[in-house]
Amino acid sequence: MNQLTVRGIDKDLQRCLREFARRQGVSLNRVAVTLMRRGAGLDQSLAAGSMVGGSLDRFVGSWSDQDEREVLHEISVFEEIEPKL
Repeated sequence: MNQLTVRGIDKDLQRCLREFARRQGVSLNRVAVTLMRRGAGLDQSLAAGSMVGGSLDRFVGSWSDQDEREVLHEISVFEEIEPKL
């Protein structure tokens, strides 16, 4: 296997990579290789359009019924079809 040195990893990226590795139970190197393969489109096991990471995980299950009603009301305009179309 070849080796690659990556420079310029800032503290935020390092923290995210380490957290991802911890959650997956794999090495930091394995995470870096996996994410680079995904980013380069070389990981065919991923579904089209899937995303790396869990940046929105904190929102899962956090909305109240009222929050849901408000959001659905606000985006309802996007459900309308213009007659000219």
